[in-house]
Amino acid sequence: MTVAVRLPAYQVLADAIQAQITSGELRPGDRLPTEPQLCASSGVSRSTVREALRLLASQHLITTTRGVTGGSFVGHPSTDHLATGLTTGVSLLLSSGSLRQRDILEMRGIVEVPATGYAALRRTDADLASIRAALLAPRSVNLGELLEVHRQFHLAVLRAARNPLAELIGRPLYLSLTKDRLTGIINDAFWDRVDIEHHEIVDAIAAGDAAAAQRAAARHVTHVREAFDRVRDREDVALASRT
Repeated sequence: MTVAVRLPAYQVLADAIQAQITSGELRPGDRLPTEPQLCASSGVSRSTVREALRLLASQHLITTTRGVTGGSFVGHPSTDHLATGLTTGVSLLLSSGSLRQRDILEMRGIVEVPATGYAALRRTDADLASIRAALLAPRSVNLGELLEVHRQFHLAVLRAARNPLAELIGRPLYLSLTKDRLTGIINDAFWDRVDIEHHEIVDAIAAGDAAAAQRAAARHVTHVREAFDRVRDREDVALASRT
C-alpha cells in the first residue's frame, strides 16, 4: 500500500505560487500579494507565509525588498541562477552513481557540436574576443585555473550561438568537471592537445565556417571522451584482477 506523503504547509503554498510563475500567470516584476493577503487566501499563519517566501527567494523565483514601496516581486529569469540548480542536480546524480562522466560527455557532443556551428554563423566581434580571451596556456597555470579557463572558453562559445537554452543546458556539463573527478586523466599532453583543438574551433568560428566549427568541436569532444574511457577501462581491468 502506498502511503501519501503530506507536504508541509509552507511547501504547498510555495508550490502554488511557483505554479503561477511558471505558467505565466505571474510575470517577472509582478508584485505578489502582501503577507496578510497570502495568509487570508491560503488559510495559513504569517510564519508559514514567510517560510514559503524564503523558499521561493532561495530558488531565485522572487525577490523581496523593504520599505514603503517594498514587497515580494517575481524575479527576472537568469541563466546563472537556473544553471546553478541544474548543476547541483547533475553533481548529485554523479555522486550517487546514477550518472556517469561518459554520459556527461555524450551530452556535450549533443549540445556543443551544433552550438559551435551556430556560433560560427552568429558570433559578434565581442563574442570572438571573449572566446579568444579564454584560450588556454597549458604550461603556465595549475589544474584549477585550467579547468576554469576551459569552462569559460566553452561557455563563451555557447553564448555566441545566441540560444539561451544552449548555455543553460551546457553550463552544468562543464561545472560538473571538477579536479577530484579528473584524477589519472589530466596531464600536460592532454592539455596541449586541448589547446590545439580550442584554436581550431576559434579559427573556424572566426572564419564563419559552421561545418568546420562543428568538425573541430566533434574532434575535441571525442578526444576528451576517449581520454576518460582509457582511464576507466584501466580501472575496470585493475578491479577485475583483484576479484
